[in-house]
Amino acid sequence: MRNKKFFFKNGIVSACLLLFIQTNLFAQNARADGYKGIWFTLGQFSGYGDKYSGGLGTYTSSHVPVAIYSKPANKTFFVYGGTTQKDQKHLLIMISYYDHAKKRVPKPVIVYDKEGVDDPHDNASIAIDNKGYIWVFVSGRNISRKGIIFKGRQPYSINEFDKIKEGDMTYPQPWWINRKGFLYLFTKYTKGRELYWSTSKDGQQWAHGQKLAGMGGHYQVSNVWNEKLVSVFNYHPGGNVDKRTNVYAVQTSDMGKTWTTVDGEPLQTPLLTPQNNALVKDYETDGKLVYLNDLNFDEEGNPVILAVVSNDYKPGPGGDPRQWIVMHWTNKNWRFDTVCTSTHNYDMGSLHIEKNHWRIVGPTDAGPQQYGTGGEMVMWESKDAGKTWEKKHQLTAKSTRNHSYARRPVSAKADFYAFWADGNADTLSESVLYFCNKKGNKVWKLPYTMEEDFEKPVLLKSTLMPGTH
Repeated sequence: MRNKKFFFKNGIVSACLLLFIQTNLFAQNARADGYKGIWFTLGQFSGYGDKYSGGLGTYTSSHVPVAIYSKPANKTFFVYGGTTQKDQKHLLIMISYYDHAKKRVPKPVIVYDKEGVDDPHDNASIAIDNKGYIWVFVSGRNISRKGIIFKGRQPYSINEFDKIKEGDMTYPQPWWINRKGFLYLFTKYTKGRELYWSTSKDGQQWAHGQKLAGMGGHYQVSNVWNEKLVSVFNYHPGGNVDKRTNVYAVQTSDMGKTWTTVDGEPLQTPLLTPQNNALVKDYETDGKLVYLNDLNFDEEGNPVILAVVSNDYKPGPGGDPRQWIVMHWTNKNWRFDTVCTSTHNYDMGSLHIEKNHWRIVGPTDAGPQQYGTGGEMVMWESKDAGKTWEKKHQLTAKSTRNHSYARRPVSAKADFYAFWADGNADTLSESVLYFCNKKGNKVWKLPYTMEEDFEKPVLLKSTLMPGTH
């Protein structure tokens, strides 16, 4: 009788477990009913509010890339941190696309449910291999939450994903190199936030991760020019992220077998001391903090870095001037040009480059939450390769919530040029997602609630600033 009770109980437990698994699996590839971004607060307050907070669906700048335009599909695929209900703090890893031919978006797909986590540090990055399969790299957080790699089941499809790998990897930066496979940059919390890389020919089997830099901690951005990958990073003295400073640049053209400076001088990895040949600018000596935003290339393949340089890690006027700096390697030396100033360290924007015509999309104007993360979105332009800049288009104005983290799709097409989220930086709010066109005269809102399986984004702005053409 005791055995029968035991098996009966076991049967109930097994049935409940099976139901949970089935429900969980259903959720992973389910469709959400619209585009709702995650809201988050770090909870580190000072006299002018939290260190960062608000609508952080497209956070962080160290999640790269988060959007890719695919010419064969004529779609821009993108990932973001979302949720399913207004004012809900429950992170879901979302994927969707913008169909450039039909000018519409589908209901977004839930790739992974973070199961109670509300932290957008767990957001994802995206990659597309040479066969058109879409890969989603979900960030972990230290060793408490593992990073996960997913692969789409069909080329150019977001309908279903399979889990491929789980491991210790944060801030994922996957790059598919044609004919060679993945070169994957990520962070491990070994002695601070240290940088690693790994490779894989097919995404299934991965080489053991190797350390790239470990000087107490780093945040990095990266990009690829042909088969050359460049990583740019700062460093954290004593492991303290609030002291982030300096800028370093390294590159590899052979999938990480060898690393060099941008002018080709060999480097011995891992880099372990702050004074080394990869140093671009010693901001530590100047007492400055560095917040890296983006990395792109000029028409010759030279790296161009976008960063915000600040005087204080805390929000508020004590950190002013917060300067937006463009750092351009010119084959001989680094050139440093100031674009503008803004009101917050985490006013993150992106750098677009087409020959000598450069653009920056970012929240450089103060928003309704003046000292909070983000602000009003602006497009800046330079027609002399970044030497001088002009405020060209006011993308948002008179908003009720700050806009933040404008992200650049790889191979961005003109009608989906940058995308971002909004959110009240002072209190829990809904978060809407937006995108703009290359001219800067149109901004669309992704549908917050969808009745149909496919809908067209809502055009919010179709004007030019006075005096522009």
